[in-house]
Amino acid sequence: MKFLKKKLRNGMTVIMEKRDLPVVSLSISNPFGGLYEEEKIKGIAHVIEHSVFTGTKTRTHEQIASEIEKKGGILNAFTANEVTSFWFKLPSEHLFKGLDILTDIINNPTFDEKKFEKEKRVILEEIKMKHDDPSSYVYDKVFEVMYKKPFGIGIIGTTESVSGLKRDFVQEYYKNNYNCANFVVTIVGDGNFDKICAYLEKNFKSNGKKIKSFKFEKTNGNILEERDGIDQAHFVISMHAPLYTDKEHATLEVLNAYLAQGMSSKLFLKIREELGLAYTVRGSIDSEKSYSNYNIYVGTKKESVSKVKEEILKGFEQVENMNEEELDESKERIIGLGKITSEESSNVMNELLFAELTGDAKTYYNKEGRIKKVKLSDVKKLAKEIIREYSTAAIVPK
Repeated sequence: MKFLKKKLRNGMTVIMEKRDLPVVSLSISNPFGGLYEEEKIKGIAHVIEHSVFTGTKTRTHEQIASEIEKKGGILNAFTANEVTSFWFKLPSEHLFKGLDILTDIINNPTFDEKKFEKEKRVILEEIKMKHDDPSSYVYDKVFEVMYKKPFGIGIIGTTESVSGLKRDFVQEYYKNNYNCANFVVTIVGDGNFDKICAYLEKNFKSNGKKIKSFKFEKTNGNILEERDGIDQAHFVISMHAPLYTDKEHATLEVLNAYLAQGMSSKLFLKIREELGLAYTVRGSIDSEKSYSNYNIYVGTKKESVSKVKEEILKGFEQVENMNEEELDESKERIIGLGKITSEESSNVMNELLFAELTGDAKTYYNKEGRIKKVKLSDVKKLAKEIIREYSTAAIVPK
């Protein structure tokens, strides 16, 4: 493995972890997402992500997908709150074919009127699909009470905001918020770094546009939604947490490993194995550059929601009983899982991206050292502090 990084003359930042394997994952990402949207156009970043795949000046939607898939590759994209990313994974001999596709959809999207309206309908179905999956939608509901609007609305937007978007407005919005000088390119796999950089400098020109910044406000609250047609209650408790760049973020990862990561974690053993109140108990950390949340999800019976919440709160209190052996086991779990997930090149591609957006991609390689430095007293202190204020969301059978 060899790490390479370069700032190009057009402003693009290119990062590569070179591997001696015949596979490559590559992403081109723009630090723009749901955080930067006003309420009336909420979801526009996600609409743009979909729209650029509908066709370019020289390729149809079908050609965009087939040129990658015929090589055995994967082409995809995602929108987060602070970044939109377009990526592929291919046999390494086809790297420049994939790069040509990404370059084309980013530089030359046509935003065809009929296809744009069709894609909006697709996204409206996606909104319905997400709503109809309460185990996923409950995270949107807790986010809604953790941040004031418009940030609290969520990345995908609403039926009203997406329906109201017009093709010409979205195309102009795209031009004003997509400037290659802001782009981060992350590559993991086998490829010629110098040739990739030369290609990017040749094919991308800065337009001088800057992304407008938006502020957001934190809050806390509780929300309960009753539904017909479901048999299980879905509950999330969520806390504002240390940012990725904070020293305490590594402590949070250790706390999560101890409390709610995996079948041997304390809350899983208590809530599922001992009390039999749930099938799923899991913790997760949702962090980007400007915000961070710690979530614990439980799927349970409607009548057990209050008991589950009580046990989670007790679990935080009982972190005080954590010992050095359990601290070491939690650290080893994180370090070992990191090694396992790093086998997948697209995982490392995204990890490097988010590390760069929050400061410097090289910090990705320091994670094991940061975890090892966490002290038992750090974990106990954070457990007490983080649970002082929390939000909850529950979707339960009517």
